Amino acid sequence: MDPESLNQRLSRIMTIWSLVHQAHAGDAGAATEAQRLLMQRYCGAVYHYLLGALRDEDAARELFQEFALRFVRGDLRRADPGRGRFRDYVKGALAHLVADYHRERRARPLSLPEDLPQRAAPVPELDDPEAAFLTSWREELLNRTWEALAAAQPTYHAVLALHVQDPEVPSPQQAERLTAQLGKPFTAGNVRVALHRARERFADLLLDEVAHSLEAPTPAQLDRELRELNLLKLCGPALERRGARL
Repeated sequence: MDPESLNQRLSRIMTIWSLVHQAHAGDAGAATEAQRLLMQRYCGAVYHYLLGALRDEDAARELFQEFALRFVRGDLRRADPGRGRFRDYVKGALAHLVADYHRERRARPLSLPEDLPQRAAPVPELDDPEAAFLTSWREELLNRTWEALAAAQPTYHAVLALHVQDPEVPSPQQAERLTAQLGKPFTAGNVRVALHRARERFADLLLDEVAHSLEAPTPAQLDRELRELNLLKLCGPALERRGARL
């Protein structure tokens, strides 16, 4: 199978658990591509969590590389959809990495003047590790949704981005800006219709991103996950539409 066909096939897999299985099973080409897709999807959340936990860019990069190495080596093959959400498994793996890092730091001898007692370096702690991880995960989901919207519907992306950047701009002025930016005529009415559709499309894509990390989620499971990620307000109507279709 050529790389492009393989990428398209893997991209259509509906749950991240299928990718996890593929990343550590099957032929080498499929496993490599699945690993790439998984790291691409979650690398931002992983790095930002490590940066917040360590407050040190060099240390965060070092542990991010260690996480990637362990993942490619197959350490995440034990992830089981029956034991919880994929983000919980990732969070647990990162917590162990951070704990190991601090343990190693405490074990290192410190160079201190002879007249001072030797003491371990203080361990920086997040005020709320759970909230920090949820924030990183949420931001990564939103970033990926913006990228997906830009790829699928560039016009909707432009309309929604303009509105988010400056929501107080009246529709006629937005139409002028979009006409200049996209090279095609817009009216105030066009902008209002496009903005409504862009919001709906964004919510649908964001719901897809959330659903990817769950195993065959029901509407109730999606609702609970959206509440925990503080995304229900954005995705509520999309969730209702999806529930009606099930």
